[in-house]
Amino acid sequence: MKTCQIRGGRRVGLWPLALVQLGLFISPALAADAPPPADPPVWARRYKEGEKFVYRMKATNRGRQGTLSYEAQANGVVKKDAQGKFYEEFAWSNLVVNKAPMALAPASASFRQVLALPPDVKMAIPDLSRVQPILIGPITDLMTFYADMVVAAGAGGKAKAGDHFYFKHGAPSSWADGVRVVTGEDSVDFEVTVKEIDRANQTATILVRHVPPEKPRIKLAAEWMRAPVADSPNNWVEVTKTANGKFVAAVGKETFDVQIKASLVDGRILSAREDNPVDVLERECADAALTQASSPVRYQIRRQIEIYGQRGD
Repeated sequence: MKTCQIRGGRRVGLWPLALVQLGLFISPALAADAPPPADPPVWARRYKEGEKFVYRMKATNRGRQGTLSYEAQANGVVKKDAQGKFYEEFAWSNLVVNKAPMALAPASASFRQVLALPPDVKMAIPDLSRVQPILIGPITDLMTFYADMVVAAGAGGKAKAGDHFYFKHGAPSSWADGVRVVTGEDSVDFEVTVKEIDRANQTATILVRHVPPEKPRIKLAAEWMRAPVADSPNNWVEVTKTANGKFVAAVGKETFDVQIKASLVDGRILSAREDNPVDVLERECADAALTQASSPVRYQIRRQIEIYGQRGD
């Protein structure tokens, strides 16, 4: 079955596969572990119940299997839970895949994504089994932007242009299902840089880089997987079982550069873009230990995502 690169190096099919794993996404867990700022950042979110806004997303995914592009719209509204805490609820619409409109299935149209920027509100991975596979990319990409803003809050209320801090995370994230995807992990730390505080236009620009740790904590089954594919230790691995009983093993370097522009007035994300390359070395193996391996093939996966926000009706 044809597959397309939807989430980093993770192979998510354009048509249904046994692909929906709760380990597809790392950022909510790391955001929960991020050290709280001494005081709220200058771009702290200030909610108003009933506020509506829209994010328009465009993405391109290039990999060995070809190129996939999509567009989608997230329609948000601010709500308050029983404990009085604010959150943002999103409904998805206007899905376009490779320039062709794609109808949302009833379950996808009724799906609601809950996100929040205050660090005391913990985001959770939604039940992605309810939505059609092509919508998983937009949902998790929007969640990445929000989670990175929670990490960036570590800059605190005195943040100024040029400020920088490093957040050691390193804990592996898994998207393996134990059936088709035998192993699927990545491991990242975070570099946060305040690029600009624009008082005239009341905006802040923050760069959050997901980078390989000094010692990534991914599981590498074979010795050949340890040699760096690029210029740093390998922090990404995926092993899949094929229909003929063989294994396709891939290892490499994954990074994310996420740049976000936020409002100093209310802390809302105004726009954001993500560049997510994965440098890959791949081999077909005849055994589960991955020692009987074919000659390596090298390629790059590259995902680029942009969102633009505007006030809703």
